[in-house]
Amino acid sequence: MKIEGGCYCGEIRYESEGEPIMKAECHCRECQYITGGQANDFMAMPAAGFRYTKGAPKAFKRTDIDHAVTREFCGTCGTQILTRAPALPHAVILKVGSFDDTSLFGRPQVIMQTADAPSFHHIPEGVPAFARFPG
Repeated sequence: MKIEGGCYCGEIRYESEGEPIMKAECHCRECQYITGGQANDFMAMPAAGFRYTKGAPKAFKRTDIDHAVTREFCGTCGTQILTRAPALPHAVILKVGSFDDTSLFGRPQVIMQTADAPSFHHIPEGVPAFARFPG
């Protein structure tokens, strides 16, 4: 699979190739911050198949949390591009909203962190869902 994408203003572009490692939806409070209040739809892809083709993202990593993730985003328009997680060193966690063709996501294979979901979040039926991370 090949995914192309970028940010809202066009300063950042990327390509990602390979087979998806995971398609998921996360409802944790941290994801709510980065999405503006909704769940975070993402696709984990092999890091070896990912590259920026235009521009360079800004990065943010909290220093007060053990094993904090690094979030990469456009420094101009703020579009979230990806997350790099210490627990998944061989993957990039691409934000579906940054895909040129969001239909490539299809639907999540798993839904996580539902314990943090506010009442207005929609949790699709028929998809395995977990209060926290799946075991």
